[in-house]
Amino acid sequence: MQSSKRKILSNKIYLYLTEFFAGMSVMAVELGASRLLAPYFSSSQIVWTIIIGTIMIAMALGNIYGGRAADKNPDPDKLYGRIIVAAIWIALIPVLGKYVIIGISAVMIFSVNHMFLIWAAFAACMVVFVFPLFLLGTVTPSLVKFTIDDLGDSGKTVGMLNAFNTVGSIIGTFVPTFVTIPAVGTSITFLIFAGILLLLAILYFASPREGGEKAPKNPKNTVKVTAGILIFLVCCFFGKSDSFAFWESDLTYEGESVYNYLQVSEDEKRVYLSTNVLFGVQSVYEKDGELTGMYYDYALAAPYMAGVWQKRELDVLILGMGTGTYATECKRYFEENNYVDFRGINVTGVEIDEDITRLARDYFHLSEDIPVVTYDGRAYLNAIDQTYDVIMVDAYQDITIPFQMSSVEFFTLVKEHLKPDGVMVVNMNMRGQNDGEGITFALSQTISKVFPNCYQVNVPGTSNREFFASENEEFYDRMVNIALNVDVNLKRIDHMSKVIMNMTPYEFVLGPNGEDDYMVMTDDKAPVELLGMKVIDEMIAQEMSYYKEIYQKDGLTGLLNAFSN
Repeated sequence: MQSSKRKILSNKIYLYLTEFFAGMSVMAVELGASRLLAPYFSSSQIVWTIIIGTIMIAMALGNIYGGRAADKNPDPDKLYGRIIVAAIWIALIPVLGKYVIIGISAVMIFSVNHMFLIWAAFAACMVVFVFPLFLLGTVTPSLVKFTIDDLGDSGKTVGMLNAFNTVGSIIGTFVPTFVTIPAVGTSITFLIFAGILLLLAILYFASPREGGEKAPKNPKNTVKVTAGILIFLVCCFFGKSDSFAFWESDLTYEGESVYNYLQVSEDEKRVYLSTNVLFGVQSVYEKDGELTGMYYDYALAAPYMAGVWQKRELDVLILGMGTGTYATECKRYFEENNYVDFRGINVTGVEIDEDITRLARDYFHLSEDIPVVTYDGRAYLNAIDQTYDVIMVDAYQDITIPFQMSSVEFFTLVKEHLKPDGVMVVNMNMRGQNDGEGITFALSQTISKVFPNCYQVNVPGTSNREFFASENEEFYDRMVNIALNVDVNLKRIDHMSKVIMNMTPYEFVLGPNGEDDYMVMTDDKAPVELLGMKVIDEMIAQEMSYYKEIYQKDGLTGLLNAFSN
C-alpha cells in the first residue's frame, strides 16, 4: 500500500490546500444557493435557515461517512474521486438547477397545503445541494487519516487542517458576495469553484506514485478524470448564462447585484422591474405619463394629507426608492399643473442597492435632479436630523420584509423625522383574506401603537394596502378638502375620490385578554417571515384551488389541457 502512495501526498501543503479549497467551495455553494433560490422563493430568513440547515446536515453526514470510509479503506484515490464527483455536480447546478427547482415547486404546490415555502425550498435544497456538500464533508476526516504520520503531533496536524478549512470558508464567504457574483453572476461562480475542485483532483491523479512505473495503474481513475473534464467543459458552455427566467426571451435587462436578482422588461406602455421573485413587479414606469393603476397612485394621498397645496414646497423622503416610481408620480401629479404658488416637491430617495438606482436612471427615466442615497433606510434615519412632510416606506418585498424596518422602534424613528403635520405612508404588500393573523395586521398594530391617527386603503386587484399615519388629527379631513377642491384635473379628482371613498380609519386592536401590545412587533420580537408565510399559503391555496380540482377530477391530462387553454 505504501508503494502505491502518490508523491503529492508527501507534501502537506497540498493536503492543507485541499482542505482550504474544500472549505471555500462549501461556503461559495451556500451563498450561490441563496442566489439560485431567491428568484423563486425570495431571500428571506426562512430560506436562509433552510439553506444553512440542509448544508449542516450534509456536512455532518459527510463527516461521519468520510471518517468511516477512511478507516475502512484509507486509499486517497477514493477521496479525490469523490471530489471529482462533487465538482461535476456543482458544475451541473447552473445548467440544470433552475429547471429542477421549478419542477419541485410545481410538484409541491399540488401536494402541500401549508408551509409551501418551507417544504418547496427544503426539497429544492435537498435535491440540488446536499449531495455535493455531503461529498465535500468527507474531506476533513479523510485528510486527517492521510496527514497524521505520528500521534505525537496529531493535535497540531488536525489544528492546521481545521485552520485551513476555516480560512477557506471565510474567503469563500466574501469572494462570491463581493467579487464573483456581482462581476460574473451566480452561474459562473458555481463553475469557478467547481473548476477549482476539479483542478485539485487532476493534480492528485496526475501525480506519479512513489513506486514509479512499477506501481499498478488504475484505468478507472483515468476515466474519472477524463469524464470530469469533459462534463465540466460542457457545463461551461451550457451553464454560463445568468438567466433565471429561462421562459422569457425578450427581457430588456437581466442581472445580479450584491443584494438582488434584477429583471427589467417592457411593453409598449410600461417598463417593469422585478427583484428576486420572478412573478412580482416592484417598480413600473408609465411611458405616457399616466397613473400606474397600482399602489403608487393610492400613496399619492399622502402629500394631500400633508397639505401640499397649502405649502410652497413639500419635502418627501422615500425609504426603498426602487426605480423611483413614487418619486416620478409625485413630480408628475403635483408639479405639472402648477396653478398655485407651489414651487414643487423635493424628493430624496434611499435605496440600499446601487444597481437598482443605476437601472432607474437607465431604463425608468428617473430624473438626475432627484438624489438617491445608497444606504439602509433605518441607518439613514439614524444618520440625519432633517424632517419631512411625507415619508414613504416602501421597503417590503413580498415575504422579504426587513424586521428592523417593521418594529415599534423603527416607526418611532420615522415619527421623529416628520414635521408636526407630516405623514408617513407605508406600502404593505402581503394583505391576505384573514386580516387578523398575517403580517399586514401586525404592521398595522405596530404603527398604530406609535401614531395616534391612522388610515388605511386596500388597492383593488392586488395584495397591497396603503397605510397612512400622522400625529395631526386633521390630516384625513385636510386631504379630503384639498384633494376635492383644489385639483382641477378631472381625471385626478376621480382617482382621489376613489381613494377617499375606500379609505377607513384604523384603531388599535386589544388582545383577547385586553393586552395593549397585541401583535405589536419590536426589535426584539418581529416574526415577519412566519407571519408573511401564512399569507403566502393562503394566496397559493386560493390561486391553485381551481387547478387542484381539475387534477383531482381529470388527472394530469386534464391539468395539462387547462394550462394549455
